Amino acid sequence: MTQHTPTSPLRRFLYQNGLSLVITVMVLVTLLGQTLTGHHDYNDELKQLGRPELSLGEYVTSGHWTEATFENWESEFLQMALYVVLTVSLRQKGSAESKKLDEEEEVDRQPDPNKPDAPWPVKQGGAVLWLYKRSLSLAFFALFLGAFFLHGLGGTEVYNIEQQAHGEPTVSLWEYMATSRFWFESLQNWQSEFLSIVSIVVLSIWLRQHGSPESKPVDAAHSETGK
Repeated sequence: MTQHTPTSPLRRFLYQNGLSLVITVMVLVTLLGQTLTGHHDYNDELKQLGRPELSLGEYVTSGHWTEATFENWESEFLQMALYVVLTVSLRQKGSAESKKLDEEEEVDRQPDPNKPDAPWPVKQGGAVLWLYKRSLSLAFFALFLGAFFLHGLGGTEVYNIEQQAHGEPTVSLWEYMATSRFWFESLQNWQSEFLSIVSIVVLSIWLRQHGSPESKPVDAAHSETGK
């Protein structure tokens, strides 16, 4: 069964990019909500510490906003990086999220440089192709490391403000990243992301969502692996 694709340029663009557009809007709306509520919450905290309140503009460049934002982003990027890498070789019988148990799939075939519409790195070959073959996971790991660093940077500022308010010595970025507080913030987010991965992997064995590419067909056997 084929679906009708809109003919007007705008409608066609929205139809072809609807998933990324809707989720991007969701990210921006929730980020705005986080910023507004975080601004109010942090100013309450600053008042208790005897420090001046921040304007909204000052807040979005503060350590509190940076820490809160990138603490969560780091776990998301780590989740996706590991998921991409682990699904290359690991299998789960019956899961829609796993490759088939005993068969090679389209994603396993070697890239063909003679394919007319092959991307430039495939035609180039060598080290460029080696990197391109791993570019998705490498990008996620790079984003994770960047968010991990920014989480530490923002957290250091917040931690030092608290230290100063209590007459305690301040710490460097690397000293803060060695504290139990930093690792508690990271690990509590990482475990929740790993839980979400195992949930979709295992629940997709028995449960279905009609029309979703993350689900097996509704009439597929529970033992059937892959989509």
